[in-house]
Amino acid sequence: MATIPMTSHPQSLPAAWAATLRAFGDAPAILGPEGDVRRSFAEIEAEAGRWAASVPEGLGRGAVAGVQIGNRPEWPALVLALARRGLVTLPLGGHLGETERAAALACAGASAWIGAEPGGGLAWHPVPGVVRAPAWPGPESGSAPDLLKLTSGTTAAPRAIRFRAGQLLADAGQIMETMGFGPGDLNYGVIPLAHSYGFSNLLLPLLAAGVPMVLSDDRMPRAILDGLARTGATVFPGMPVFFDKLAALPDPPPLPRLRLCISAGAPLTPETGGRFTERFGLRVHSFYGASECGGIAYDRGETGPYREGWVGEPMSRVRLIPREDGRITVCGPAVGEGYWPPEEEETLGSGGFVPGDLVRLEPGGGVVLTGRVSDVINVAGRKLNPGEVEAVLRRCPGVREVVVFGVPSRLRNEEAVACVAAEPGGVTAEAVLRHAQASLSLWQVPRAVWIVGAIPVSDRGKINRRALAQCYRSVKE
Repeated sequence: MATIPMTSHPQSLPAAWAATLRAFGDAPAILGPEGDVRRSFAEIEAEAGRWAASVPEGLGRGAVAGVQIGNRPEWPALVLALARRGLVTLPLGGHLGETERAAALACAGASAWIGAEPGGGLAWHPVPGVVRAPAWPGPESGSAPDLLKLTSGTTAAPRAIRFRAGQLLADAGQIMETMGFGPGDLNYGVIPLAHSYGFSNLLLPLLAAGVPMVLSDDRMPRAILDGLARTGATVFPGMPVFFDKLAALPDPPPLPRLRLCISAGAPLTPETGGRFTERFGLRVHSFYGASECGGIAYDRGETGPYREGWVGEPMSRVRLIPREDGRITVCGPAVGEGYWPPEEEETLGSGGFVPGDLVRLEPGGGVVLTGRVSDVINVAGRKLNPGEVEAVLRRCPGVREVVVFGVPSRLRNEEAVACVAAEPGGVTAEAVLRHAQASLSLWQVPRAVWIVGAIPVSDRGKINRRALAQCYRSVKE
């Protein structure tokens, strides 16, 4: 199956696109969830020309332009148009409200942004007071990045990561080579294109290798299943919450063409993977990555039981170096150049990135996630890894999902609380505590169990323990 040649990456998105356009021309590039063609490759090219001509006067090379349009078919054309005009693309998630968007634009030093109008069209919006491009680090010429990715890191404040086109294309190539998909496939795009996962798994493979995609904003489980069936999509990059909900739906339609299911954004539990496989006969492949460096590891296996925290082996062209603090350094051609504005940090730069995850590297090269440095709970001076407690509580009958977080304690610094998702009447807090007491040391047993119908996640499928702890305290204390 054809993919981007790993030894000959183009160094610009327009150059990669030129080869794609020559190869695929009038072929369908973007479909709707009903199977209708929304854009051909040739139509994307024409649209890119119109957007390039619409760039506001005064927006010079190196200036930052935000794009907040949700999962609309204009994305490929906008990315091409901004690249051709020498502008720096800043993808903005549709979940950002006015205040959050303003903070993101200010963080990146953006001069303008493109967003939807009440009538359904798209328009340029200036950022008040910003009239020039940022003073990018590096040589005077050619120092501007091609794209900025937003991330919050371990805090709620936004920050941006600088990328060159070569790094972005390397990530897309590594993803396609490792996962085994290419132009003969059809991606089903319901994850946000503005986020790193969707940008690298959906948008870049279309632009650089001609992998067509279905594009949808409808994330209701029944709509996703129906869209997969109608379009005949072969590749579905999703998140654990999707696979959990899909496995619970009654009377699912047959999905004879779907062959590759990918899960990222949050850890895939063995229970969720097992339920989906039992229902659909398809393996869900865990994919571990970070905004700063793209793909890190991938579960290539097709058989065998799902394992807690297992995310497979390193991606193609990725090297993992263990550290004494339980983390790893990720090295490879897709690692970003650095944060913006520049920060005095050792976690990103010079071709390496240190994620905040605690990782165990197995002798055969496998990668197991055991928790996050920032999630560790300080219980009377003892460091409690919430992942270890969650793994035990998931084995309690009636528990569908669980998240453990810390809350302040006057006597013990912090105490652990377990937020448990269960069906109504499925399990009681007392039963969960009894299970914990039978399997954990006394100091590891949560102080309280909070039963909920579903654990809230972000639109990237991530769980915010800090926000969950705040919610618990407002409800329970």
